[in-house]
Formats: sequence, structure tokens, C-alpha cells
Amino acid sequence: MNQNRVKQMLAAGKVPLGTMIMEFNTTGIGRIAAEAGADFVIYDQEHTGWSVETIRMLVATSRSTDLGAFVRVPATQYHLIARVLDVGAQGLMIPMVETEEQARLVVQSAKYPPVGRRGAGFGLAHDDYQDGDILEKMRTANEQGLLIAQIETAQGVENVDAIAAVEGIDVLWIGHFDLTNSLGIPGQFEHPDYLRSVEAVLAACERHGKAAGIMVHSVESGREHRAQGFRILAYWGDAWVYKNALREGLTGLRAE
Repeated sequence: MNQNRVKQMLAAGKVPLGTMIMEFNTTGIGRIAAEAGADFVIYDQEHTGWSVETIRMLVATSRSTDLGAFVRVPATQYHLIARVLDVGAQGLMIPMVETEEQARLVVQSAKYPPVGRRGAGFGLAHDDYQDGDILEKMRTANEQGLLIAQIETAQGVENVDAIAAVEGIDVLWIGHFDLTNSLGIPGQFEHPDYLRSVEAVLAACERHGKAAGIMVHSVESGREHRAQGFRILAYWGDAWVYKNALREGLTGLRAE
């Protein structure tokens, strides 16, 4: 596996910035994001219905850049996790992580022995079809793979300290819409219950040396979240970025 730019940035105390890809499954989208300055992209399987074949293409066409090519899988199941790693994903986002046991299952499914139980297949997409020392390949993959656990339910917040303590989990990522839904306050991001949940996640990350992540929809929002202590940010997703930019341009032209 290539060196994981995002893990290196986090280790150096930097704040990686990226975006989510949920609509434009093209051969150019990863390279476009890289050219725009993104440190990573997260290709989404949870809300898109994209197959592993689609993910395979997206990841493969991103590997010509130093972009971190990550995938959000639909659920915590071994075959969903291991397959996207085998087609070349450098990291995973796992939705709805609610317990320590679930976090441990993520690590077990994503890491090779002796850390986990990921099945062994080499000379394939994830290691660029190269020959080489299998033990070194497993060590490097275990070291370079990034694992993001999404905290987006009340139960996840309740168990956040135990989740953050699991070795192998690198990032706790707040799914802000789902979290407000779970708390019974849909879309109320200034509600005290939501704000207390955010602080709980940030505190758990601080205690256990993990990075806190979140999606932001504006530069101002991103600055506020960085000041709060978030250390990895996704600037919106492709469909919304495109729609917002197009609307701004068309509105400006009509005003002229």
C-alpha cells in the first residue's frame, strides 16, 4: 500500500481537508479533487448504492495522485469492509458505530493477522499487483490503513469513550444529521443535547489520542469546527458543491 497522506498529516499535527463523493462516479472525479487541493476523498456506498465495481474504478483512477482514497461502507460486516480494501481503498469510514464490540469488529475485519483477521490475497489491486514480501505487505497495510468510526447515534455517544479506546480506530467522525435525528432533535445543531454530544466526542478523542472529524458546508463553519478541536474535515459533498457553485454563477448572470 502507498503511504497514507492523511495518516502522515494527522501524525504531524496538521488538519487534512477533503470532500465526500456521492454522485459523480467518473474516472476523473478523484483527480479533479486532487487538483483542487483535497487531501482525501470519501467515496460513499452508504447512500449511493454504488457497487464494489464502481468503487474499484473510483479508487483505481485516484491512485495516480497522492490523494487519500477512502470509502464509506454501508455497514459493519466483514465482506463489506474487506472487499473495498482489496480493491485498493486506503481507508474506511464505518457508519453508526455504537459499541466497543462493533469498533473491535471493524479493526478485526480491516487488519491482517496478527492484529486482525482480514483474508490474505496479494499481487492484486490493493498492492498494485506487485510481487514482494507478504509479511511486509501485511505490516504496511495494517500501519497505513485509516479507520474512521462514525458517531451518529445517542448510543454511540454514550459509549464514545470505550469506542475511542479501541486500538486501530484512528478517527471518530460525527454524523451530525443522523446524530440529531437519534437525539430526537432533527437538524437542531444549536440544541444543548447536540452540543453536549459533540463535546463528549471531542473529549474522548483528546483522552485517547484520536482525531475528531466532521463534514462542513462552508469556510466559516470549517473554521469554527477547527477552533473547537476537529482535526479532519470534509468540505461538503460533490452534488452540493456543484449545485451551490452553479446556482451562484447563474444567479450572478441573471442579476447582470
